[in-house]
Amino acid sequence: MSVLLPTSRSRSRKQQATANNPAMTDHAVVIAGGGPTGLMLAAELALADVDVAVVERRADQELVGTRAGGLHARTIEILDQRGVADRFLREGQITQLAGFAWTRLDISDLPTRHAYGLALRQSHIERILADWVSELAVPIYRNREGTGFAQDETGIDVTLSDGETLRANYLVGCDGGRSLVRKAAGIDFAGSEPTLSNLMAEVDMRDEPEWGLRHDALGFHGLSKTESGRVLVVVTEATLTRTGAPGPRDLSEALVAVYGTDFGLHNPSWISRFTDAARQAVSYRKRRVLLAGDAAHIHHSVGGQGLNIGVQDAVNLGWKLAQVVNGISPDSLLDTYHAERHPVGARTLRNTMAQIALLRRGEDGLKAAREVVSELLAMDAARKRFGAMMSGLDVHYDLGQGHALLGRRMPDLDLTVDGRPLRLFTLLHGARGLLLDFGKVGGFDIAPWADRVDRIDAECDGPWQLPAIGQVAAPGAVLVRPDGHVAWVGDDSQRGLADAMARWFGPASN
Repeated sequence: MSVLLPTSRSRSRKQQATANNPAMTDHAVVIAGGGPTGLMLAAELALADVDVAVVERRADQELVGTRAGGLHARTIEILDQRGVADRFLREGQITQLAGFAWTRLDISDLPTRHAYGLALRQSHIERILADWVSELAVPIYRNREGTGFAQDETGIDVTLSDGETLRANYLVGCDGGRSLVRKAAGIDFAGSEPTLSNLMAEVDMRDEPEWGLRHDALGFHGLSKTESGRVLVVVTEATLTRTGAPGPRDLSEALVAVYGTDFGLHNPSWISRFTDAARQAVSYRKRRVLLAGDAAHIHHSVGGQGLNIGVQDAVNLGWKLAQVVNGISPDSLLDTYHAERHPVGARTLRNTMAQIALLRRGEDGLKAAREVVSELLAMDAARKRFGAMMSGLDVHYDLGQGHALLGRRMPDLDLTVDGRPLRLFTLLHGARGLLLDFGKVGGFDIAPWADRVDRIDAECDGPWQLPAIGQVAAPGAVLVRPDGHVAWVGDDSQRGLADAMARWFGPASN
């Protein structure tokens, strides 16, 4: 039976130690991990006036290593929905980023304002997100990490490495692939063991390297120039036996095995090792503990999807968690987070493993397979379908039968509202629900949900286009969730609207 959990502490309430534990501080939600996923979730919760705090082991947002290298189209759309996309676009380089097994996918003709990717290093992405979170007055407990937690019927106590305890309604693990939160919660991380090991590094080289990408019997490799003019190295190791932190000798030996020389490498600023292990949490939720980002799923970096689906996890979870802790929706709403995002993570693991299978060896059979796949992806239908998948534009949540829009991202339409032009995404900046009435149904009464859903009378001329699907019939009305996905479509009646409102935005107010 669904129950309403205790209402969140207000963000305006002064944080106080409890009488029994002077080192305990109250928050509605505690997020473990201040990377892109954790920061995005913190922003989503703060927009909904939830008292949220982030626990981060780093002293600041500085990163060692390159990590992720860009944002895909759907992630840029999500940031646009919150009115902050320009902050990222100003600093990155617009490019055709989507690809499959190193076959570039031009998405410039897909129906979105952001038919491209953004080349922008994770260090910059995190800095911009952290600045936004700071503007939203979210506290970050730095130089600390969670060491354990205990749940009870009314909340969860999170113990920090400095001995402080945070009391919350929910704990969200955004603390990476080795997540302490996931392990402490006893959530299985099912999947496959690594079959290859890559080294990545930024170094100087005395000799001119062999620029570009290549395949051979060991795997795939690449040497490219960084923004600073140094050399970014990606090389497949000859063995899986080496683990732990790699050093210059590991990198030198890997380069010699592939190129016959290490090009006189010296002065590495960082060296990291990663594998193609593919694992996913069997459940994204266990009572008051939830998982997002790498804590919920890990896979090889090919395709650049990891950071992006983590941010998208956060936007799916944020508004739901906010409604639960604010007492608007029952606790059961959180179960839809796993139901919707677990299949997305599973699909990402699947397409990543398929790419690695095509890339990892240089045998004639796989070379032929890569060529065949490349030819297929040159065809418009396949290019658009895979481009939409790799850029995140085709995500479809199973919300039942109905209009093609149902469960998909709402396009950023050019609207006319009160006689003036307006982009649809502008209406989502506040992270609230949205009922758009295009005048074909009329007479909507959503007064019982008016405190959480905005009703807008709008006009829209021109076709409605969806990536990988094409043109769809323009509906009379749509109910859009705060994450930008369509929860209900009305044509010639209001049938099902009240049920959809109650399902996604809680019981009607009296």
